[in-house]
Amino acid sequence: MAVVAATALATPLLLGASPHAGHAPHDSAKDASKLARKLVERSSARDAYRHLEKFQAIADSADGHRAAGSLGHDASAAYVYRLLQKAGYRVGYQAFDFIYTETLAEKLSVVSPAPRDVTIKAMTYTPSTPEGGLTASLTAVPTDDTTGCEAADYASSDFTGRIALIKRGGCSFAEKQAAASVAGAVGAVIYNNTEGVLSGTLGDVASGKIPTGGLTQGEGEKLVADLAEGEVKVSFEIRELQEERTTRNVVAETRGGKASKTVMLGAHLDSVTDGPGINDNASGSAGLLEVALELAASHRTPANKVRFAWWSAEENGLLGSEAYVAKLSEAQRANVALYLNFDMIASPNGAQFVFDGDNSDGEGEGPGPDGSAQLERDINAFLDSKGKPHTGTDFTGRSDYGPFIEVGIPSGGTDTGAEGIKTAAEAETYGGTAGVAYDPCYHAACDDLDNIDMAHFDTNIDVIANAVGTYAYDLSSLTRPVPAAAATPRAEGTLREGHAHGLTR
Repeated sequence: MAVVAATALATPLLLGASPHAGHAPHDSAKDASKLARKLVERSSARDAYRHLEKFQAIADSADGHRAAGSLGHDASAAYVYRLLQKAGYRVGYQAFDFIYTETLAEKLSVVSPAPRDVTIKAMTYTPSTPEGGLTASLTAVPTDDTTGCEAADYASSDFTGRIALIKRGGCSFAEKQAAASVAGAVGAVIYNNTEGVLSGTLGDVASGKIPTGGLTQGEGEKLVADLAEGEVKVSFEIRELQEERTTRNVVAETRGGKASKTVMLGAHLDSVTDGPGINDNASGSAGLLEVALELAASHRTPANKVRFAWWSAEENGLLGSEAYVAKLSEAQRANVALYLNFDMIASPNGAQFVFDGDNSDGEGEGPGPDGSAQLERDINAFLDSKGKPHTGTDFTGRSDYGPFIEVGIPSGGTDTGAEGIKTAAEAETYGGTAGVAYDPCYHAACDDLDNIDMAHFDTNIDVIANAVGTYAYDLSSLTRPVPAAAATPRAEGTLREGHAHGLTR
């Protein structure tokens, strides 16, 4: 598919534009409320669906996907660029180089004693086996809190020339396969420690030491049980194309508004190579695009500059957002008042998750930077006003808010779940099916137009619209204290897996 060329602007986009002079003073809270209501009213899942249809058509004409570094992503970026430019935004591409990856083979079969096929997912940046794979004996690493993380874990057995079977947890996948390599293993198979598929990354090419793939918890435990009965031989083939390519973020900002109070929202535009990525993450990209177009159509000059970003190479480890944040000077970082991220906002068996900015859930990685608690409170208050239930979710660093948090920028956002399994309590609250993934087509070819829940899509577009309208005029809520809330641990069995992009452990 032909890609429309565009002149790249300096990166990051110029931050020094001044708001229009000569305007009479405004009541910021009143202006914010008025614009927020207007954007919520005019931004809808029905209208945003046309962007999903376009992204699907692009994938259909470009090898079935829109992965960073591919024609499908280039065409998706050009589509977003053209619409934003026509709407009057200052739009630019931010180009960066990265290692493009594409799975060529991912196969695991038990050869003896009882032949069977086992579903396996190649880890991003894995080294490759020879074409046709290899046959070797499987050896399980003894389980503890840091299974397979240290050399001592491999002392009890001979792993030379064997494939190490390792339980997830305690350290990164890269550390596990590196330790197995030192012990002499020729491959590593890491199985999940919770329900759901295990789709992960070794972080970068340099970290990959031996061919590595991921299994479900059930498949891994079955292999462990087989090993308890005697020797297990497997046929193992993991091959991945890896080559340097160039890809581009799309960044657009309003021409007016105070640059010193820049409001930023983002979504990743790339898919995995296994499918068109309509929920993951054409949904967030389309929702963000529709609200941006409605903001332009309102013909309002915001008091604060509003900047939108469509990230590339998120699926390769948040590379687009990392490249953007890395190029911000200290002063430019200080100008970004907040960042909101929207990733997988229409999961077909989803729940409404809001990032836990104040760590009131007492789960995982702790609170976000100062101001993140207020962003969570504001999103929750909006959902409450619409009678929409919501659940806190941990800042795991697994999507594009991660680089912003790392440099202290207040962050928040929503998602509706990825490969994690919906609990009975969540099914009672949100509908859907307990015991099934929030998105059963996560990172799969079936993540197409049929994989969208329009009600979730509409709710989260409203969240985006309300945030844009509010923060375009009024940032005062970011300095209003959030009452300290006692941490409420989740009930046993309700731990959920978040979005797996950037997942390394």
